[in-house]
Amino acid sequence: MFTASVEWSRPSANDGAATNVSPFLRAGGNKGLYRRLSENLADSAGRAQAAAFLQTQLAIAQATPCDLPDSAQDLLAWMLDTAQQATAQYSRYLAQRKAGAPRRFFTNRAHALYFLRSVAPTKLVDGAWLYGLLPHWRNPRFADLVRTYVEELGEGALEKNHVLIYRQLLARYDLDTSDDLDDNLYTQGLVQLALGCNAEDFLPEVIGFNLGYEQLPLHLLITAYELNELDLDPYYFTLHVTVDNFDTGHAKRAVQAVLGNLPRVGDGDDLANDFWQRVRRGYQLGDASMGSCEVIEGFDIEREVVRILAQKSIAGHGVHSDYCRVEGRHVNDWLARPEDIPAFLAALQRAGWIRRNAPVGQSRFWGLLQGSHAEMFGVFSGYELQVIHDWIRGGASVDGQPFTAPVTTHFTARRPGFRAASRLVTPPEEAPSSDTQDGELFDHDLQSLKLQLATLDEKGQRLLLVKTMSPTLHWTPAGLHATRLFCQRAV
Repeated sequence: MFTASVEWSRPSANDGAATNVSPFLRAGGNKGLYRRLSENLADSAGRAQAAAFLQTQLAIAQATPCDLPDSAQDLLAWMLDTAQQATAQYSRYLAQRKAGAPRRFFTNRAHALYFLRSVAPTKLVDGAWLYGLLPHWRNPRFADLVRTYVEELGEGALEKNHVLIYRQLLARYDLDTSDDLDDNLYTQGLVQLALGCNAEDFLPEVIGFNLGYEQLPLHLLITAYELNELDLDPYYFTLHVTVDNFDTGHAKRAVQAVLGNLPRVGDGDDLANDFWQRVRRGYQLGDASMGSCEVIEGFDIEREVVRILAQKSIAGHGVHSDYCRVEGRHVNDWLARPEDIPAFLAALQRAGWIRRNAPVGQSRFWGLLQGSHAEMFGVFSGYELQVIHDWIRGGASVDGQPFTAPVTTHFTARRPGFRAASRLVTPPEEAPSSDTQDGELFDHDLQSLKLQLATLDEKGQRLLLVKTMSPTLHWTPAGLHATRLFCQRAV
């Protein structure tokens, strides 16, 4: 039994952790702690920092409204009502679109790619909040939660592992997240990692977070629809629409997990009430920092163009020849200070190098970036080119034209979406199963895992499998193999 399950008072390192946060966290180190927990198994210092971070977020959440019912016994009705509201709102959205309304979320293709890039820190740790319950898989009260975690991992199938699917989505559209995402974009993913490595002290909060995160939100339905419309792969999002359904999916299991873990022994009513209050706070952690809708609303294409060029200026301000001038000023000089980038863009427009609100073929600057004789070919990523492309085209970019399209091609909003176009493609030969792929892979961790398993007893094997199914590793060949073995033994 968990050490924190005797008294359902909020755990605290100093009974005042919300005000005794480490200097690292006070300095805004969400990104650093996120990377520490996502790239390595948490040590005692990492877990302590994660716990302090959770205390701060819980204190913030406690001051915000909560839409959960007053009693846990009303959760099933709440879940059904929430799902029906979402689907009813989605039906109205579809009717509005059919009547000619514009997209609600994404103004153009760059906007959608900006969203996919910005939420990556959250999506790349999908399911992490449940990891800490995996060692306790034999406890029947955690069966629904462990099953949900294993399904987030695709039960070891590489084509179903949620994190791997999102990694492939990022790679497909050249979305690099390793540079300068804002620190607050790591907050939600850090909440998930912090819960996962402190599950035994934050069990009610884990269960409450899971309750909120596995419900079907309206924004998920609209996101999938509009990505498809822009000819961008919506599979990651449509997958969550199906697995989170409120009949047999994660949404219903999340409710069952709350009800199944309510304390029943001892002073049951008081313990159950304390437990439920902590579940409610954990549920509110789902609103920590920026949510999907806030990320979408925060897109400003000109600001993003400035950010991209400012980032490039770090490496590019000393490599241009002396004859490269704009309005009599060397390009190297323009790029010497990132704060000069807005003025540089304005100068390029005045000089006719960029013609806004016109086809990109009319801008000489675009010819430097893209085309058969582009002098700056390879300098900008696919995402960055799409942002610049849509910024130049202005309002016309609503058609979702990819930056790779020939400049003479005319697109309409009625072209087939991603799923319709995919159905017209001849499917490739069926890929070998994950089991047979193991034998074809050269992967050090996978080979090391197999060798170690052969030397361990049953308990040691189980501990090693759980370790390899951590958020750090589960999407790798070794993690996928460990997940398959775990499923075989846990059934």
